[in-house]
Amino acid sequence: MERVLVSACLMGRRVRYDGGAKTSADALLATWREEGRLVPFCPEVEGGLPVPRPAAEIEGGVSGAAVLSGAARVLTADGSDVTAEFLSGAQSALAVARSFGVRLAVLKEGSPSCGALTIYDGTFQGRRTPGQGVTAALLELNGIRVFTEDHLAEAAAYLRSLDR
Repeated sequence: MERVLVSACLMGRRVRYDGGAKTSADALLATWREEGRLVPFCPEVEGGLPVPRPAAEIEGGVSGAAVLSGAARVLTADGSDVTAEFLSGAQSALAVARSFGVRLAVLKEGSPSCGALTIYDGTFQGRRTPGQGVTAALLELNGIRVFTEDHLAEAAAYLRSLDR
């Protein structure tokens, strides 16, 4: 059975920067949970950041790939550099995914770790820009397809193709 790496906040775990969760009530995630497919994970917590913690964004609104290559940093609004924690969390997510044979992830959109299509632009003004978070970028670079919580139908179709 194919396993699915999923953002822990989508499963109701209070791991977000503000101490909250972004629990998804989607029936597909509930079904996958019942089937034992889900591997909940929070790269920011696993990277060593506390809950709650200051919000962080990728400087310049560039993608997580730039952070992975050393061309950009992840900063909090006060300028604290949390790049090392984001990189560590991404590496931990990849290690966990590999240990479970994961080829599919459902991650929280907009996050500087997990955003698959958009991230915040680095200005802390609430503006989004196209791009991936650090973990999403690392997973994709290693052949793991990343979907957002808003694209679960596409994720389910991909999962069916893997289950064949």
